[in-house]
Amino acid sequence: MCGRYALGVRLSYIRHQLQQQGLQVDEAPDDDAVRETYNFAPGTYGAVYRADTPDQGGVGYTDNADSSPAGDGNEVAPPPPHGTQASEQEHGQQQQKYKLQSMKWGLVPFWTKRNPDYRSLMRTINCRDDSLIENTGMWTSMKKKKRCVVVCQGFYEWLKKGPGGKEKIPHFVRRKDGNLMFFAGLWDCVNYEGSDEKLYTYAVITTDSNPYLKFLHDRMPVILDAGSAAMAMWLDPHRTTWSKELQSILKPYEGELECYPVSKDVGKVGNNSPNFIIPVNSKENKKNIANFFASSGKGKLTAKKGAEVAGVGKAAGDETVKHEADEKRDTANVEMTEDNAPMPLPKEENQPSKLKREHSPEDDIKPSKTLKIGPSHSSPERKVSRSPSKAGKFRSATSNVSAAKGGAAKKLGRGNQPITKFFK
Repeated sequence: MCGRYALGVRLSYIRHQLQQQGLQVDEAPDDDAVRETYNFAPGTYGAVYRADTPDQGGVGYTDNADSSPAGDGNEVAPPPPHGTQASEQEHGQQQQKYKLQSMKWGLVPFWTKRNPDYRSLMRTINCRDDSLIENTGMWTSMKKKKRCVVVCQGFYEWLKKGPGGKEKIPHFVRRKDGNLMFFAGLWDCVNYEGSDEKLYTYAVITTDSNPYLKFLHDRMPVILDAGSAAMAMWLDPHRTTWSKELQSILKPYEGELECYPVSKDVGKVGNNSPNFIIPVNSKENKKNIANFFASSGKGKLTAKKGAEVAGVGKAAGDETVKHEADEKRDTANVEMTEDNAPMPLPKEENQPSKLKREHSPEDDIKPSKTLKIGPSHSSPERKVSRSPSKAGKFRSATSNVSAAKGGAAKKLGRGNQPITKFFK
């Protein structure tokens, strides 16, 4: 969790909405730099909002920022995140700029030498909040200097029903006020050996579910409110020491959300329809997306404007689910500890027999889970036998399991292993 979300709006609309909510946007790419789809899957380019800083992140003006222990609260008080006149005079800084940026979902650390295996990337689409408590592991540098927010309309989660939880009912979760949703995230920039191109990637941070969503899943993304003190602190590039204050931001959402079942067609990667974010049994679903935007905007958006904003125009009344031509990946039902979403397979590996777990230091953490290939594929069910783990040592960054003792701890090396081993 989170394994799929909706981003069926243009980047220009996102920029306008951010500015309307008091967020500074000094730079943004063209609309076509971000995938505009109501069925946004890992491995594609999404909209990320962050401070405009160097590729290594942070501003670095604080005194001994990296030398003080994490959580001691001794970092120098930063100026307001939008660079007010007072802060500029006090610190001699130019006004801090913020930008929207197109990044690929599935974080690749900056020290990576070669393009990692596809399934390894699927394990870095999320980062658990409790994996950031200690200053160890692959997230250490990102949590200090490379924090961001991921922009979307809402996210999907699949409710398991029936004997053995084999039936999965997709649900859409959005803000009750209809505004855009912002996930706390981490980003990084990598330049592979032999390549002149930079690749920017991101991960969504997850935490325990709030009481409203407990029935659906025990995990949820960390959601931040636009213009809140928490978002300002999270995006502040002057905070280059991980602190208790930053850790406290990563908590279940306390605002009002809406959750309802939606079309099962959203389960197939590449399927796209504005009806995916509308309740499956609603009148709007039977008519068109314009009605949905008119009602969710509390009168501020007309039906016509809502359709234009959504990018559906005259096709608003077309209920046909369309498969995006450039999305050729197959979809597999894989039981994971963090998400129930059907996951995309790499383009070159659409056969279920090739979906296997690659070795990484986290393989030494033995979760007692079963990996299954869903009924949409013809191959028989395969099970990966894993011994139970013992709690107390290290926690996986992406799953709620603990490290084994002895040799496993040595292999982990407290987060100092080369990323080549992580993605091997």
